[in-house]
Amino acid sequence: MNFLFTICARAGSKGAVGKNVRMFCGKPLVYYTLEIYKKYLEKHKHTGDRIELAVNTDSELLLEQIQSKDSKFIFVERKKELAGDIVAKSDVIKDTLLEAERLTGKKFDLVVDLDITSPLRELEDVEGTIAKVIYNKQCNFAYSVVEARRNPYFNIVCKDETGFFDRVISSDYTARQQLPECFDMNASVYAYSREYLLDMCKENRFAMVWEMQDNAVLDIDSDSDFELMEVLAQYYWSKGKYLDIR
Repeated sequence: MNFLFTICARAGSKGAVGKNVRMFCGKPLVYYTLEIYKKYLEKHKHTGDRIELAVNTDSELLLEQIQSKDSKFIFVERKKELAGDIVAKSDVIKDTLLEAERLTGKKFDLVVDLDITSPLRELEDVEGTIAKVIYNKQCNFAYSVVEARRNPYFNIVCKDETGFFDRVISSDYTARQQLPECFDMNASVYAYSREYLLDMCKENRFAMVWEMQDNAVLDIDSDSDFELMEVLAQYYWSKGKYLDIR
């Protein structure tokens, strides 16, 4: 199979300004994503699979950081129409796939996106997410999750059209033990079949999830998230867990 790993990050960020190019525990944040990709590449380079990396960005600083790691990658410049706050990341990943295929003349079977803002990832999290798509014939999309701390059937509320609040999903559940199992998407690893990403089978979406350890991954979207992630990283590294590149 041909695998395309993607790193997609724009220059702008309102929640945590410049988060994609920040230093994380003394190293550029993107280094942690590059290292986990390198680990996957080294482990699987003799399998016969073709594995390549594509970077989609409009940030010159991010590009310099990635180049400083001497990583081989396909550069895809972020299009202006895909650089806004409300652009779906899947649209950016799709564009990255199309440009990578155009530039290389190759057809990629599976696209694996690694989010920069998830520095605490195990290799097995990447492998596990990929395996969900590869070894399940119907599955065409998989992503990493953590067990949800709140449940829309029970203790998540929102304002309705009357201005009052009620549970997101109306139900008669009275105890946690009765609730359907729910998960939080943690924006760490995504694996797409080519057909799904190119809208060829969206009407037949068969998604699966890979569960990661709770507390190890936050979707960094604010300065406080960033600070907390550094505290968590140093704690887990002291326990010999996760990728420590200090």
